[in-house]
Amino acid sequence: MCWKCKKAILYENPIGRSMTCSSCGADIRCCKNCRFYSPGSYHDCAERPDELVSDKERANFCDQFQLEPSFRTDHGGKNETDASKKASDARSAFDSLFNS
Repeated sequence: MCWKCKKAILYENPIGRSMTCSSCGADIRCCKNCRFYSPGSYHDCAERPDELVSDKERANFCDQFQLEPSFRTDHGGKNETDASKKASDARSAFDSLFNS
């Protein structure tokens, strides 16, 4: 979903700097749509960016950019039930470590 309008982002890789949300026109390749966006961290990023991106809502050239997985709607990729099943399986495996 778009960080601004919360609508699904339909895209195909790679995400170019000029791509915008089809619903609201917000830039897609921006910090607020990135999986590494972490307010309060160094430069508000979980990675160590080379340069400060001052406007987190505008398109940028950051090499670390990856679309936040929860914001993504792939064309022909894995569907949400696959991700939910993996998360459930991982949680069950984790819980079994403490319930032996």
